[in-house]
Amino acid sequence: MEKLVGRKKEWQELEWAMQSHRSELIILKGRRRIGKTFLVRSFFNDSYTFHFVGAHNKSKSAQLSNFREALIKHSGNIGLLPFNNWHDAFTALSQYLEKCAEDRKVIFFDEMPWADTHGSDFVEEMEYFWANWVQNRDDIVFIACGSATSWMKEKIEDNQGGLHNRITHRIYLRPFFLSECKEYLQNHGFEWDEYTIMQMYMIFGGVPYYLSLLRPYMSLPQNVDNLLFVTGGDLSDEFDELYSALFKNADRYTSIIENLYTKREGLTRQQIEDCTGFSGGGLTKMLNNLESCDFIVSYQQFGNKTKQTLYRLCDFFTLFYLKFMRNNSSKDEQFWQHHFMDRSVASWEGFSFEQLCLRHLPQIKQGLGISGIATESSAWRYINQQDSNGKGAQIDLVIKRVDKMVHLCEMKFSENPYTITKEYEEKLKARRLLFMDVTGETRGVVLTMITPYGLKTGLHSSLIHSEITVKELFYQ
Repeated sequence: MEKLVGRKKEWQELEWAMQSHRSELIILKGRRRIGKTFLVRSFFNDSYTFHFVGAHNKSKSAQLSNFREALIKHSGNIGLLPFNNWHDAFTALSQYLEKCAEDRKVIFFDEMPWADTHGSDFVEEMEYFWANWVQNRDDIVFIACGSATSWMKEKIEDNQGGLHNRITHRIYLRPFFLSECKEYLQNHGFEWDEYTIMQMYMIFGGVPYYLSLLRPYMSLPQNVDNLLFVTGGDLSDEFDELYSALFKNADRYTSIIENLYTKREGLTRQQIEDCTGFSGGGLTKMLNNLESCDFIVSYQQFGNKTKQTLYRLCDFFTLFYLKFMRNNSSKDEQFWQHHFMDRSVASWEGFSFEQLCLRHLPQIKQGLGISGIATESSAWRYINQQDSNGKGAQIDLVIKRVDKMVHLCEMKFSENPYTITKEYEEKLKARRLLFMDVTGETRGVVLTMITPYGLKTGLHSSLIHSEITVKELFYQ
């Protein structure tokens, strides 16, 4: 098995569970393709007392048949009769576990949400299994894993039945940071520099499965074409498969996604309601589900004005798909090699770089030397109500420090050291003064530039207080 990259904290959680003297219920969540199964496989070296995988879009009878086959495999009981329901299945599981000699009996249910078919009573019988059998023991380590994070939260984490307050560990797998992508690629024979890895991240994000499909003997543009634009490419149908596998009524979720895509600065909840027609608890649930899967991110407005919370699309693959693939009828199987240098790509690069920076807030704080200082991160948007065109200003990242300093972060993508022109200098000065006037923050407000290669020293660069470059974004 290949080497596990990152996931140190998650590994420690699993170690703690295995070393405890009680039964453990571990919830392992994270978006599809993020490496949940690989983490468990790596830690346990594919050795479990019992392992079952839910099947996508399969019936109750098919799920029970798969469960029986898994139990036969682990127990060796080839005479096990078919199960009519989940009560029989969990009863047979407990009978098998009673006979096992391991000090810690590891049960791994992968893609658990898929096993919960309509009217199956899967969750209710799992509750009974836990309350009637597991809680009377101190040797069970039960790992419940699933990509459908909304199901995991609603049916397991917020369970008010037999699983209420039974969860002992909650493990959430996030996408890789840049430093982890670099380590992964180096482990697999890539010799890409940090700028190329950053460009890769702006297309695929930090999703380990996507990284596993890249080939070191191809350039990045060649890899993009091979995966996305070649007929039958491994990720050519990923957008539809991704959302359909995670969400029921996936078209409602993609409607929200597509509307957020049209507004680079993000939308408030009210604006999302106006665009989609969704409202109430249904919209709240969809927004929470999308955010828990790292497709969107919510930003409090500076000053914590909850009603003005902004929602922004932040999934890199989705951004790339909507920009370059959704309406692409060219049939050009070398599309990215032919177009990645086009000027039209610049706007996408700029926005994707902003998302990359926002994803790496811990590294930005480390680069500023404020990792140990309490901070609040937010966005700031001001609309001039007296202007008929609704003009105003927006700052996508504001870092307010407990020592009263406020960083107004400007994020600019450039292949070379960034040059601040006289016009841009005046714009930055005006934006800073407007921020101070509107928010009442009159002291300690400074400008921070985040660019790949820093600033080119010049006549108009002296107003910048601090800089973050690609070097800092790759901090571990």
